[in-house]
This record gives sequence, C-alpha cells and structure tokens, in this order.
Amino acid sequence: MDVKTLSAVIGHVSSSTTLNIYAHVTDEMRRTAAIKIDQGVVKSEAQMENQPVPRKPAPSAFQPYKGQRRKLGTGCVTQINDHLWEGRYSPVWPDGKKHPGNVYTKTREECERLLAEMILQMKVEIAAEKERLRLEEQAG
Repeated sequence: MDVKTLSAVIGHVSSSTTLNIYAHVTDEMRRTAAIKIDQGVVKSEAQMENQPVPRKPAPSAFQPYKGQRRKLGTGCVTQINDHLWEGRYSPVWPDGKKHPGNVYTKTREECERLLAEMILQMKVEIAAEKERLRLEEQAG
C-alpha cells in the first residue's frame, strides 16, 4: 500500500507523520544507495566487500510503534517534529460518524491544555446535538 493511502487509513494528518513513525533506514539500504549513486553519477564500477548487490532491501525486524494508551475520551498527543505537537480527538457523534478535531502547538503542555479545551467544547456540542435530536423525535 502506498504511504499516502496508509496515512489516510490510520488517521494521520500527513504522510510525513506516517513515515516518521513507521519507516527507517537500514545499513544495507545505505550501502545499496551508495553503490547506485556511485554507479549512476560517477559511472564507475563499485566494488562491494564480497557482498552481492541486493535487488531489494533485506527485510528488517519491523516493530510497530505503540504509543502510550490514554483513557477513553482524552484524545491523543503526538510530537510531529522538534517544534510541533498535534492533539487529536475523534468522538463518535449522534449521527454515528467520527468527527475528528485537531490542535497544533509548539509545546506538549500547550497541546495538552488546548486539547482538553477542545474536548470539553466538542462534548458540549455532542450533548446539544443529542438534545436537538431527542426534541425532534418528540415533536415528529
């Protein structure tokens, strides 16, 4: 599956987030890239240290990223890079669909604070929507 599709499926804002969490470079990948650069740019014969050039990178011991589990209803906070944090909350609304909300800040503390405020606001909106639907059912 391509990175863009995977990123959308697992709910990341951008494919760079997916790549930062799940992708990594091995020594074998570095060697192969160096040989290809040497052969392509310099057009010289590269010599490996008694190792054939692999056609595909060797499989790695992939371990999926397991973030900290937060209590249900508290959202999640992710560090995107050195100066960017993302807070995400995706509650299920009365229409049965998830309506995600995101906040972006420069520090984890600020992200936690803004995420908590956003969650409270979304819970108020969900309660208002439930009440509106209840009144609609009674009237109709």
